[in-house]
Amino acid sequence: MYILPAPHRLIYNQQEFIIKYNSKIVLSSALGFHELNYAHILQKQIEDSLCFILDITKTEQEETNGIFLQISDDLKPEEYHVRIQKDRIRLIGGNSNALLYAVQTLRQMISQKGAVLPGLEIEDYPEIKNRGFYYDVTRGRIPTLKTLKALADKMSYYKLNQLQLYIEHSFLIKNFSEVWRDDTPLTPEEILELDRYCNSLNIELVPSIASFGHLHKLLSTKTYEELCELEDSNKDIFSYVGRMEHHTVDVTNEKSFEMLKTMLLELIPLFSSKLFNICADETFDLGKGKSRKVADDIGTDRMYIEFLKKLCKLMKDNGKQIMFWGDVIIAKPEAIKELPEDIICLHWDYCTNASDVNVKKLKDLGVTQYLCPGVHGWRRLINHYHNAYENVRIMCKYAYQYKAEGLLNTDWGDYGHINHPEFSTVGMIYGAAFSWNSNIPEYDEINRQISALEYLDPTESFVAIISKLTSKDGFLWNHVVQYKELCQKTDSKEKQKEYFNEVELESVLQSNQMLAEAVDEIYRMLPKLDAFKRNVVKAYLVAAKGMQLFNTLGGTTMQYVHNITNPLATEPLKLAVDLEYWFKDYKDIWRGGSKESELFRLQEVIIWYADYLREM
Repeated sequence: MYILPAPHRLIYNQQEFIIKYNSKIVLSSALGFHELNYAHILQKQIEDSLCFILDITKTEQEETNGIFLQISDDLKPEEYHVRIQKDRIRLIGGNSNALLYAVQTLRQMISQKGAVLPGLEIEDYPEIKNRGFYYDVTRGRIPTLKTLKALADKMSYYKLNQLQLYIEHSFLIKNFSEVWRDDTPLTPEEILELDRYCNSLNIELVPSIASFGHLHKLLSTKTYEELCELEDSNKDIFSYVGRMEHHTVDVTNEKSFEMLKTMLLELIPLFSSKLFNICADETFDLGKGKSRKVADDIGTDRMYIEFLKKLCKLMKDNGKQIMFWGDVIIAKPEAIKELPEDIICLHWDYCTNASDVNVKKLKDLGVTQYLCPGVHGWRRLINHYHNAYENVRIMCKYAYQYKAEGLLNTDWGDYGHINHPEFSTVGMIYGAAFSWNSNIPEYDEINRQISALEYLDPTESFVAIISKLTSKDGFLWNHVVQYKELCQKTDSKEKQKEYFNEVELESVLQSNQMLAEAVDEIYRMLPKLDAFKRNVVKAYLVAAKGMQLFNTLGGTTMQYVHNITNPLATEPLKLAVDLEYWFKDYKDIWRGGSKESELFRLQEVIIWYADYLREM
């Protein structure tokens, strides 16, 4: 039996408790409606696992054969205990949050052991106070409210307590219809309902919106393109690369701040959190266009700080504690002293061998910081789990070493968020487990535990098998996109051919063979997976097929267009048809949990290649 995150202290005894059909879930008389929700969560787990529904009651009288929920001042605020004896189960929390942790631990035990639970005592607590998940809901994929609630459920199950949704343009802001008119944005009602739902699970829903750089769609409209640092931003053909590299506001135009102020003030009332992430990252174009003269006079560092101070004042005047990404300010970290004392710097590094130099630099300056690794799903069809493990592991190590205030595990949507949201679950659990308990398991061990607990796989091998898929993409999705955009920019076959010097495609035949072997393993183990968990399998199979097709696409293009022999090259017309049929399956899966959002942009890429292949 596994519990994730792993408890700090777990001792088994020789007893066992049997959950019977007439057992009761008993709330202490001091508990309220919030804790009643926990009882319902536990009741639902028992119904799903055992097919009977326990009564819920409230009393101080402990009877035999009951599951008792209580809060005790004898425990530290976030500490919880689970005591399983022959005649009762006691779930005790130092506060309401901790009591929910106890409930989630018991749920995990029931999911694996059913009605007969081993006698034990657990004493547990989180080592890092804020343990969050950061989800890009703007650059391709906008989840449905149902999907977002399911995400909150899963986060709570693994004891995460903060969720941030990254927004550039995917919110229905009043009087900004040019920005969202061709999209399916999140609405104020959806945000309010998600905030309420997260609150019921003790998850803080923190607003996060681009307010300096990364404003492609906003600054490409006819109304607001004048506020873009670079000229003629609304005349550029859409580019995935260009969207990420440009579109910073012109800080010398007062209208820029007024525009952002309007947006931010509309978002603020929708969130109960006192935190607000203004992002302010990757301002690549600052000082390179309309503000060049000011940049020549005072420098881009000073321009950045002065505009950031204006944003901070707006937030402080509205009662918010500010978060922001630290990638720009780290070049001049002493400037952070000019910002509000309680500001939180989000320090990201997605390398598997991330350095602690800048973490230490911020620590020595007394800066409050969250460390931010990633689940490594961006730019590819299936997340790279080993890279995610190493990245999360090392950033958690630094978080403990330098006493970070939080760990915020990120799931970005570069190049259209092509990877299925469920594929980030493994990486999300790494972040939940390692930020709770500094005793970090080895890669193979944590994957066995996730297989058993998340996928209810008795063989404990599911994550190991899907991990075999993750590094077999020689022609990744970002390569697919970049080559297409290069061809649209230049007719030079020589420049197009040069692109393939940067792509490793010699071993794609072997990669496709290994993908086929892993897919065969998935089919063979399918009957062993829990029926409720099998719904994710098709998404993995479709993604694996896409990886094979993309590898073949790269090899075919090399051979038929650029006369570079490749073992995977195939008949172009057949590949075009295969891509089109594959994308039909992909769209069906997308629409199962996401709004339409920017699915059309992915489709444009596939159609371009299908036509390109036919021209071969």
